Amino acid sequence: MATTLAPHEPPVLTNEEVLRYSRHLIMPEVGMEGQQKLKAARVLCIGTGGLGSPLALYLAAAGVGTLGLVDFDVVDFTNLQRQIIHFTSDVGRSKLESAKEKIAAINPFVAVKTFNTRLSSENALGIFADFDIIVDGTDNFPTRFLVNDACVFTGKPNVYGSIFRFEGQASVFAAKDGPCYRCLYPEPPPPGLVPSCAEGGVLGILPGLVGLIQATEAIKLILGTGEPLIGRLLLVDALGMKFRELKLRKNPDCVVCGNHPTVTKLIDYDEFCGLRGQEKPVSNGGVPEISVEELKRRLDAKEDIYILDVREPHEYKICNINGHLIPLGDLPKRVQELDPSKEMVVHCRSGARSAKAVGFLQQAGFTKAKNLAGGILAWADRIDPNVPKY
Repeated sequence: MATTLAPHEPPVLTNEEVLRYSRHLIMPEVGMEGQQKLKAARVLCIGTGGLGSPLALYLAAAGVGTLGLVDFDVVDFTNLQRQIIHFTSDVGRSKLESAKEKIAAINPFVAVKTFNTRLSSENALGIFADFDIIVDGTDNFPTRFLVNDACVFTGKPNVYGSIFRFEGQASVFAAKDGPCYRCLYPEPPPPGLVPSCAEGGVLGILPGLVGLIQATEAIKLILGTGEPLIGRLLLVDALGMKFRELKLRKNPDCVVCGNHPTVTKLIDYDEFCGLRGQEKPVSNGGVPEISVEELKRRLDAKEDIYILDVREPHEYKICNINGHLIPLGDLPKRVQELDPSKEMVVHCRSGARSAKAVGFLQQAGFTKAKNLAGGILAWADRIDPNVPKY
């Protein structure tokens, strides 16, 4: 089921481009006409991280004429395990600057348009207007729903991908007569139910695998050939190296793309996903908390404080501050091991899981439990730089 994009005036290939793309030109499925379609195409990549890295590199190498990049982040050491468009020397630089530099190095014939901003309901429609295909390389639910709805409203296909640990998904949403993301996921999961890659981790190679599937789908849409993942959800299990496919159907009652849509304009997607106020780097949940500086002062004063670490055992092996390890998931069945009369400070990596633990402990009668704001990352930043950060 091939799909065809709106035609552009076919651009002329220079002799250097003919040589560069010669392995495409000798393929009957691509040929000169297909390569001209690639040069005329305009693809917008949302994010230049794990999925965006292979996407941008391979679309550029393939000769997509105009690449748009949307990002507002800077390169961090923790990105380098999977975000292959960024190098160690780029740490601290804008991801957009880093990505644009690499794209120019791999193919100077590609025009790169950068948007140094967080995609929002205010700017999405304007940014999407100048592009033919939108490729979603984001890692959070508010942006995924925003990208989907904006694609439906602008009539742009949404090449979707997501990754977590060893598993990935890919599909093409919002194509003509095909389902949209909301047909598959009408509502977002409850906040905190699905951990992020920062919380749960991701195999560094996996975004390369899924990102290349997305790049392949984008090129097939441009060429109008093959069978795109429209109406199909591809499930990737890298640990078992298995691929499964689920059939998807357009939902006639979908609130965005259905026969009688009730969502006809972009909304507040943070609020829709229940994330209002959760972008703050401090602990959430309204539980009592203590700063790393105050904890250090009290420990130096030899106060009797019980430190409870609610991370996972493999995290404890990376670094610890000599706390007593009870993973958050085990806490309800092991709570009898704790003394409610003791002063207790609970910590995790950044403060979110420990806030949940303190909330649970308070309901169980542990009135002296406090959350360590910022978790062990804050301890490494402000107390002991010898503690590894992850």
